[in-house]
Amino acid sequence: MLLELGSNIMSLYEYVLQRTDHRLLPYPLMRTPFQMTSILLGYVFFSLYAGPRLMVHRKPYHLKTAMIVYNFSMVFLNAFLVYEFLMSGWGTTFTWRCDLCDYSSSPQALRMVRVAWWFYFSKFIELLDTLFFVLRKKHSQITFLHVFHHSFMPFTWWWGMTIAPGGMSSFHAMVNACVHVIMYTYYGLSAAGPRFQKYLWWKKYMTAIQLIQFVLISLHISQYYFMEKCDFQVPMFIHLIWMYGTFFFVLFSNFWIQAYIKGKRLPTVTKEAKLKQNGVTNGHTNGITIGNISGVPNGKQVENGNGTTAHRVNGHNQLGKVKEV
Repeated sequence: MLLELGSNIMSLYEYVLQRTDHRLLPYPLMRTPFQMTSILLGYVFFSLYAGPRLMVHRKPYHLKTAMIVYNFSMVFLNAFLVYEFLMSGWGTTFTWRCDLCDYSSSPQALRMVRVAWWFYFSKFIELLDTLFFVLRKKHSQITFLHVFHHSFMPFTWWWGMTIAPGGMSSFHAMVNACVHVIMYTYYGLSAAGPRFQKYLWWKKYMTAIQLIQFVLISLHISQYYFMEKCDFQVPMFIHLIWMYGTFFFVLFSNFWIQAYIKGKRLPTVTKEAKLKQNGVTNGHTNGITIGNISGVPNGKQVENGNGTTAHRVNGHNQLGKVKEV
């Protein structure tokens, strides 16, 4: 049985190589699937095992500048991809229904091949998302959904692009690039520091945007099943894209429920925050000293000049060492 399975896999691989779009062969990582598979296996190993072990006895790195540059670079890259997809057919000649893959050497067809490769290559750049999590010891962010999404996308895109780089099967790539413009804008502002937090009230809507993405992908590709005739060259990709949109919709829906309905990813109130809430209200500190100033119920400070501070509690003065909270 194993021999039969191995034979079927090899037959599929030979079929794919025979159908490979030769216009893509000059591009890096396109001649065989082994290079990209090796990179992705190394990514999974580093994300789940090697990276956390490497950082276990190290302090987290502060990568503010690197993250700002990276995130806003990804904004510009994905905006470029959206523009190129539009100029390659989606904003010019495509009907947004049964659009076939153009295998000619026309300028527009070659432009679609080029942007399809750049989209594919951008998925490898996005693996740096996980590297930043590892180096900053944000291991809770390295979830199954995160690792699976980052490794599954470039793997499947190689096979799809190898046979059909364009046509109606490229719609999900354009939508994904649109979403990433928004997503990396959020990440860039978040990395810029606390002064930008007031502009990030829409954090929870990021998952909603992801869900809308998968709905659009599934709806667009579902047209194929209701058309009287659509001669798209690789029908198998239609089915796979529909399953892809549905599967990730389920995964991201589960994330939404866990994060924002059950509240498992909502921020918790720390002890320090509770002290500030309970002890520092309307300018009063109820006897708690902050820095070198002690607050009293009437908002006045009383210092005796010898390094101690008098606290007025219930009408009595009490001397105590200055503490810092």
